[in-house]
Amino acid sequence: MNCSGSDTAGSLQVLWACLLGLLGLQRCMGIFTDMSSSTRCIPIPKQMALCYDIGYSDMRIPNLLEHETVSEVIQQSSSWLPLLARECHPDARIFLCSLFAPICLDRFIYPCRSLCEAVKKSCAPIMACYGYPWPEILNCNKFPIDHGMCIASITKESTGHRRTVPRASCTDCEPQHAASVKEVLETFCASDFAVKIRISKRNNITSSMIQSFQLENKLEVFKQGPLLKTEIRPKLQQWLELDATCVQNMMRGTRSGTYVIAGEAKSDKVMVHKAFIWQKRERTLNAAIRKWKHYRCRV
Repeated sequence: MNCSGSDTAGSLQVLWACLLGLLGLQRCMGIFTDMSSSTRCIPIPKQMALCYDIGYSDMRIPNLLEHETVSEVIQQSSSWLPLLARECHPDARIFLCSLFAPICLDRFIYPCRSLCEAVKKSCAPIMACYGYPWPEILNCNKFPIDHGMCIASITKESTGHRRTVPRASCTDCEPQHAASVKEVLETFCASDFAVKIRISKRNNITSSMIQSFQLENKLEVFKQGPLLKTEIRPKLQQWLELDATCVQNMMRGTRSGTYVIAGEAKSDKVMVHKAFIWQKRERTLNAAIRKWKHYRCRV
């Protein structure tokens, strides 16, 4: 494979071939940035959830963000997991791991400036919702203008009139009162699952948003979808631990609450897209739940 041609620009698949393949590797090396002799290769630790199983097994340390120890890398990278859980941009993990866990070659390879700008465009507004600015260490001007061997975005902003990059929002999972029985039923029909849960904040809250919430009492499952009964609670607890922006929106200003949530079931996690506030005197929501038992969704 010829890794030096102009047709490689913007292709992550070709890039990985240059990084991991045997053919043409030396020709690809010349375009990379020289590596400091003080760095060393280590296996990406399992505790580094951000980048473990990213597609390569070894990383350089110190990394491109000047983290010098494994514990520092794990700690600093974990703070980005809630943002990834919100899926603000499909290439966010690739971008972050190119910096936190650069692949172990003789030379560093940086993300392209366009990749940084695309991720920042989608993810910075979500960070701003919670008072976190886009950090200076990720200033996109620090990264090279696109060329064949920097890591480019693989997700197009749009295809025709259909946007392929999802837009997370500050109001994702914002709890609401059911406006009508029809709204609740249509939400259930459009979702993979629907469950009534009670959430409370843990007593041992730290500065990290991760693992600060827990499920209480018995779950009431209205729609199971593709989920097994035994995996509903573990996957919802995983959602509480990782999707901090969503949970923070639901729990804003309160230590506990009961909600009817609905969302999407993926192979490795669940995502909540809608949250209704549940109260005993909430007539609309209660009426919808009673009707749901015999309701048939339109195909």
